[in-house]
Amino acid sequence: MTTDWKPLLRDQFEQPYWSELMSFVDAERDRYPVYPPRDEVFAALHHTSFQEAQVVILGQDPYHGAGQAHGLCFSVRRGVPKPPSVANIHRELHDDLGLDPPDHGNLEAWAANGVLLLNTTLTVRAGEAGSHRGRGWERFTDRVIEVVSGRDTPIVFVLWGSAAREKRSMIDTSRHAIVESTHPSPLSAHRGFLGSRPFSKVNSALIERGSTPIDWTLS
Repeated sequence: MTTDWKPLLRDQFEQPYWSELMSFVDAERDRYPVYPPRDEVFAALHHTSFQEAQVVILGQDPYHGAGQAHGLCFSVRRGVPKPPSVANIHRELHDDLGLDPPDHGNLEAWAANGVLLLNTTLTVRAGEAGSHRGRGWERFTDRVIEVVSGRDTPIVFVLWGSAAREKRSMIDTSRHAIVESTHPSPLSAHRGFLGSRPFSKVNSALIERGSTPIDWTLS
């Protein structure tokens, strides 16, 4: 990790859980396909620096299909079919801000504009959702959340779904804003995500706190 996150997270690499986690992931890679590739596990922290982060969107674990995960929550590379959650995010983006849905599911443009796209678990075994949960990644990503919450500069946390909303207690709401709803997956999107207008709510919260709104354009 060669970004400005490294000095803020270095203490985690010296904890016993970290070496156990790395050994577990290495053993998994020896036996199974594991996503994302090694060089993209920390992509969220490389695409969005600590200083430039204005928004944090929390996901769960990476996509577990071949070629999908590339280190940014909800995002897939151009040329990879859109997962249903991304299609629902695009639908809400259009309904909220009038932006035309792109023909791809890549969210790197958001990451470049200050949106940290962080999964709470950073690896997964192929075809087995949740297979790397409870192995230590949550301790690391909880620390990322704590570091961001400790910033003086206001941040907006976007919590979609019950797993992300469990992190609410870690966020200093006296300084930072929270935008939350159900998850954008087809199983829950119609129970609160669709129609929630998260993108305009995020920008309103940023403006209220004297920050620049996000350009959510993906086309």
